[in-house]
Amino acid sequence: MRVLLLYDYPASPSGLATQGDLLYRGLLEIGVDAHAVNCESEQEKEWYYRWFKPDVVVGIGYWGHTPQLILHPQKFGVQPVPWLVADGFIANYQGVLNGLPLILVTSNWVKEMYVRDGINADNIEVLPVGCDTDTFMSYAKDDPKIMAVRQALGITPYQLMLLTVGGDAASKGAREVMQALAMVKDQVPDWKYVCKVWPQPRTDLQNLADIELATQLGIEDRVIFATSIISRNFVPYLIGACDIYAAPSRLEGFGMSQVEANACEKPVISIKAMGVLDTMVDGETALLADVGQKIVVDHVVLGEESGYEKNHEIIFKNARTVDYRANVDDIAKDLLMLMNRPLLRTRMGKAGRERVTKKFDYRVVAKQFVQIVNQKLGIV
Repeated sequence: MRVLLLYDYPASPSGLATQGDLLYRGLLEIGVDAHAVNCESEQEKEWYYRWFKPDVVVGIGYWGHTPQLILHPQKFGVQPVPWLVADGFIANYQGVLNGLPLILVTSNWVKEMYVRDGINADNIEVLPVGCDTDTFMSYAKDDPKIMAVRQALGITPYQLMLLTVGGDAASKGAREVMQALAMVKDQVPDWKYVCKVWPQPRTDLQNLADIELATQLGIEDRVIFATSIISRNFVPYLIGACDIYAAPSRLEGFGMSQVEANACEKPVISIKAMGVLDTMVDGETALLADVGQKIVVDHVVLGEESGYEKNHEIIFKNARTVDYRANVDDIAKDLLMLMNRPLLRTRMGKAGRERVTKKFDYRVVAKQFVQIVNQKLGIV
């Protein structure tokens, strides 16, 4: 089997790039003839089509990347197999997607979203995102690298460190976590809550709103917004430095950071919805809050980026859920339990590590990919 992968290559720290890079590494390590190329590089992609002659071209992205991931290889007679995440309403390309013999998606919830928007379920297969369990692993609290992370954040060895990582913190449920922390702040051991976010204009505005909320809740001295560019090399130590990973996300097609936290033997607090239902086991590897609120819309406004004229309105026959909010009371209850019970944190962390190793290790995912392509396309 010859496989060409299209993603942000060489890999940036983004989730999509990591998703593609780990599949690439996994395929190479299990002996598959594979190459990777930047999905935007038309000339280099064509070069690979002509001399490498891949059996399949796997493109990592969302439905809006159809021109780069699907139409481009099709133009050269090469079979595309997109590996897609969810990103809003699938405004167009239904015909293109329904003409494919195989579409990969990152979770059962993402599959539901594509089927909801008119994509045939028969040719959609779930392939989870891989995790590098050789680097995302348990680290001792006195490991110099772990101690250095906590020192840089101003967290003592005796404080509990809660962590959320994301492009911005609010989308990962940090506002709900802060509300819950304010409810239990005097019933748990000394703690600090770290929100590690990516520097961008959207994040700057959201940080200001989130800091204002922390001030209103009276916990501003315990919440740390760490806004900086970091490499993937640093992330295992950042997660390894925390005691509890908190991400009751508002929208989550898979939950890569939650899986990585489990791989580091950290218990996770999340939400009982979306892709999290594939990755976390409530009561075993994580504590999952019920959905407290669903954000529902009855229309969407699209433009040229989706192939329409400016301000094109699409009205849905049935209102659609576009966002979730976790139940804050549930999060508070879960925080009380985990923050006050170190042995429970250890037990759940170990169970999480065991599950990630079995189900989400990048080499396991690569083998699953080969099996799916063989079954659906007959390519060996």
